[in-house]
Amino acid sequence: MNVKLVGGLLAVSLIACPLLYIFVGPALDASQLDALKTLCIVTACSALFCFVVGEATSNNSQMDKLWSLLPIVYTWIIAVKGGLDTRLVVMACLATLWGARLTFNFARKGAYKLKFWEGEEDYRWKVLRARKEFQPHWKWLLFNLFFISIYQNVLVLMTTFPALVLMGVQTPFGWMDAVAAVLTLGFIIYETVADEQQWKFQTTKWKMLGEGKKLEDLPAPYNKGFNTVGLWGRSRHPNYFAEQAIWCCFYLFTVGGGIGIVNWSIIGALLLIVLFLGSSAFAEEISASKYPEYPRYCQSVPKFFPGKRYQ
Repeated sequence: MNVKLVGGLLAVSLIACPLLYIFVGPALDASQLDALKTLCIVTACSALFCFVVGEATSNNSQMDKLWSLLPIVYTWIIAVKGGLDTRLVVMACLATLWGARLTFNFARKGAYKLKFWEGEEDYRWKVLRARKEFQPHWKWLLFNLFFISIYQNVLVLMTTFPALVLMGVQTPFGWMDAVAAVLTLGFIIYETVADEQQWKFQTTKWKMLGEGKKLEDLPAPYNKGFNTVGLWGRSRHPNYFAEQAIWCCFYLFTVGGGIGIVNWSIIGALLLIVLFLGSSAFAEEISASKYPEYPRYCQSVPKFFPGKRYQ
């Protein structure tokens, strides 16, 4: 991951969100500010946990474990404080469905253990820690504090801001809300299919490799080393595409609630898109170093939006 990109993300977060709030609105009322205070306390505790445990165990996937759980907590806090309004409950239920699915997908990779500080670490953190940009360790410590622990926690909170701005809104649940709900659910299903295809491909590949076979001797398409089956043959990151789309559709509820087409709660979805641009580029850099055919795959298949099938 490009260090300059990380700095840019932090700068955008610090500047863009306040500007949108001031010049676009809507302003938060007393009940919304009270809810935000509660959310910020949860975020601060989560960030502290991720930093301390990450440093103590050298496992920087603590935030990865919480990524799928925190939006559930945030949206239900908002829904309860918002009087269990229909729109807020629908949003909380969708966030719960999204979080349950993502938690399951991460759990089957060995991420969660009874000793909560253990579990499988995302391979990208190991690669990133070894880079010269993060030597000596104090540089990584700062990266862990400001990006992994603080920034990512704040970003996850920001993705649920559409629910926060809808607290107290009197506009009845309407057709635009139904469209937002259907689209969000549709992309959750899309992401589920993508993850299932990836899981099946990788488990089959590693099972054959575990039997002593070499990658180049595996049957097609496993001999490539990377997935080109199903949705992965039309998009290099169908799961990332769906993830970004889910939170953009989540924002559409604010349009249904009469907040306006553009309001400051869009900041979470926008920053998530920027984050995935950086994250996908880093993942592809690693894959290209391992699999000779991967650069041609990148030239033939779109990064996010589905396109022509890979041949």
